Amino acid sequence: MHPPLPFNARAARTLREKLGMAHGHVAYGMRASYGMTHITPDHVAAWERGTALPSADELTALAGALWCAPGELMGHARTLREHRLARGLPVEDVARATGLTLDAYHHMEETGLWTGDKRQSAALGSVLGLPPRDFIAITGLENELARLLTEAVSTRWQAHVRAIAKLVAIDRRALQDPLRTMQQDYQTLLAATLSRAGGSTASGEDGRRYLDEIVDHFWSLLQDH
Repeated sequence: MHPPLPFNARAARTLREKLGMAHGHVAYGMRASYGMTHITPDHVAAWERGTALPSADELTALAGALWCAPGELMGHARTLREHRLARGLPVEDVARATGLTLDAYHHMEETGLWTGDKRQSAALGSVLGLPPRDFIAITGLENELARLLTEAVSTRWQAHVRAIAKLVAIDRRALQDPLRTMQQDYQTLLAATLSRAGGSTASGEDGRRYLDEIVDHFWSLLQDH
């Protein structure tokens, strides 16, 4: 069973109001155009209040009734399935675009484990319009990114720019300032540990925590720069 989809209730209400539609108009559109015969104005009102969440099919129909893409009604997509739904793409289209059989792609979506090769991964990123952070997360490359970043801040970051740039598909020049900053931050934590007699447990924990969260630090700094 899939977890509830991230749903942006405020966006749904804003779009409906911009169109000058009442809850009943939206419900009628979902029933008439998308076969959602069970939908009533109360359903639409409950979604906007945040007291209920639409299913995947209901969200797609709601988007159609509001003349928008499903992604405009969703919070940040987290999984392969959610990214596909946000783009309003059927399973068959993504499977075809990535060169996978329908069964193989569907299994990856159900398990949340992407096992495609490099060519298929590149095609996935293209068809779903995945930004680098989401591409890395969905294709299971976060552990490799964390390893490279840990080596970069622990040694010479310059020696790891090429490998990181290739992994995240970002120009090397855009990585220089974030990696330099990360190394300085991490080395500062280590220096604080060594400056105290016998070392500091708190500072040591700060260093370990920094490495545990290194991927988040990377994306945050990359965005800032």
